[in-house]
Parts: sequence; structure tokens; C-alpha cells
Amino acid sequence: MTTEGRGLHAHVLENLGPAITAGEYPPGSVLRTDELAQRFEVSRTVIREAIRVLESMHLVESRRRVGVTVRPTEQWNVYDPQVIRWRLAGADRPRQLRSLTVLRSAVEPVAAGLAARYATAEQCAALTEQALGMVASSRGQQLEAYLVHDIAFHRIVLGASGNEMFARLGDVVAEVLSGRTHHQVMFEDPDPAAVTLHVQVAEAVREGNAARAEELTREIAVGALKELDVLAP
Repeated sequence: MTTEGRGLHAHVLENLGPAITAGEYPPGSVLRTDELAQRFEVSRTVIREAIRVLESMHLVESRRRVGVTVRPTEQWNVYDPQVIRWRLAGADRPRQLRSLTVLRSAVEPVAAGLAARYATAEQCAALTEQALGMVASSRGQQLEAYLVHDIAFHRIVLGASGNEMFARLGDVVAEVLSGRTHHQVMFEDPDPAAVTLHVQVAEAVREGNAARAEELTREIAVGALKELDVLAP
């Protein structure tokens, strides 16, 4: 596909995907290729490429003599980072944030406990570096800089667990953290207590204290849920 084709394809996706996840096309809706090509002023080839991506996310399915049908919500690949991004951009953002934060609260404490057992010296050093980066950017409304360190911190914890299933959730957690920041579901400066907890998690992992690493990470998750009660009820 040419650069221009990729741009058109991305344009269609960035309009059609959010429309589907926001419910503008309810489950069972039929999307006609010709109508979409006319609406977006692109070729049917571009529409078909966009549809293939949506099919890979299980948002739609193509049927002969029927067309492209929007699938039921429970069949969507809700772990796909792009689907998460689209859903967080819609009206269902508070429920989506809560759902993802509950998922984090179930997984990340266990991952932190495992990281305390299995993290390498390099991973411990990287975790401490990111925690200190969070401290350095936690004041003065530096939320974008803070986000970079926050995402890296949680990716390291999940990866250092030694569990490949947990590690693959790094992209999911990154989208949650990015969504909170970019949709203003954050205070102007991060909660100082939460920042301190991240530093303490890094210390517990380095010390090999699995129980403490798990307990502290659970505190972070509980705090995140409390923040949602205030910022995205």
C-alpha cells in the first residue's frame, strides 16, 4: 500500500473504529462497502483494508450476501490497545477506566511479588530509575513526563514477573495510564503518596521482598480506584 493509501486507511479506521466502539453502529448493524467508500471519499480497496483491521479486533465480521456486520460487544478483543484507546475516547470512558483498573488490581500485585523473586539486577536498576523519574516529574504539572516514567515502571514490573502472559499486558496498562492523562482523569500533580509507593515497590523488588512488593502494589491499585471515584464517577 502506498503512503497515501496508508494515510487514507488510517483516516477511515480513526473514524469508523471509535464510531463502532461508541455504539453509533450497534451490534448487528450492517456496513456496506460502497456506502463507506462514498462517505469517506476513498476506494473500496481502502475500505476493505480498514475492515480487515476491524475484523482482526473482532469488532466486525464479513458475511457473503450480508455485508460487514458489527459483532456483539462481548466478542470484541477488549485487550487490543487500539480498541482500548477508542473506548476511552468515548462516552463510556468512566466504566472502561474502572474495568481496566480493576484488571490491573488483580494482576499487578501478583506480578510485583513475582518480580521480587525473579527480577534481574538490570531490571531492578531500571525499576528504580523509573521510580526516581516519577519523583522528579511529580510536581509542576509535568504529567506527560510523569506518564513516560509511569508506563515504563509498570512495563518493567510485568516483564520482570517472568510470566509472559503478564508481560503482554504491558500495552494494556500503557493505554490505561495514557487514557487517564490525555482525558484529564488525573489531578494536576500525581498523588504524592502514590509516587512514594512506586519508590517503595522498587525497593521491595530489589530487596527480594515479595510479600511487601505485592502489598504495596495493591495499595497503588486501591488508590487508583479511589481517584476514579472522584475524577470519573
